[in-house]
Amino acid sequence: MKILVGCEFSGIVRSAFRNKGHNAWSCDLLESEDNSPYHIQEDLLSILNNGWELAIFHPPCTYLTNAGVCHLHKDKSRWDCMREGAVFFKALLDAPIPRIAIENPIMHKYAIEIIGRRQDQLIQPYMFGHPEKKATCLWLKGLPPLVPTNNVKEEMLLLPKNKQQRLHYLPPSKDRWKLRSMTYPGIAMAMAEQWG
Repeated sequence: MKILVGCEFSGIVRSAFRNKGHNAWSCDLLESEDNSPYHIQEDLLSILNNGWELAIFHPPCTYLTNAGVCHLHKDKSRWDCMREGAVFFKALLDAPIPRIAIENPIMHKYAIEIIGRRQDQLIQPYMFGHPEKKATCLWLKGLPPLVPTNNVKEEMLLLPKNKQQRLHYLPPSKDRWKLRSMTYPGIAMAMAEQWG
């Protein structure tokens, strides 16, 4: 199957599908962290019509996430960034690809108004073998919801809060955004097994 993984520089999702024998490619404005020859470094919108059969997108969430909605009222320019982000998200959702999954955090109402609908599913890393919490929403087109593969919620609940929410408690750094944006390998594997 010809698969596009958009807004992915890590190669985690792309590799999960390639390991299952698919013709999977990642695309991002950033270069690939794993130096893969299966990475396209350019504007994602320019390649949406290239005959993809499945696409998984991870668009930037900075101005769309409910966690940051309070900042919209502090700086007028953030509203423009939010609108731009929501329009990009909607363009991905409306892409001429038969099967699409878009991953993003819980979204605020202003972005949802532009996109036109809420998510189809909310997943957590602990449902796929990672003893952590990080609510992740999936907007689905032509795909079934992901089925949990290895629920370790009980183990996760025994951990201290800073371990349960490891990404939330990361200290400030130049790479914090990168670490927070990467897909958990267990989720990527479930995507490849269930949607591939």
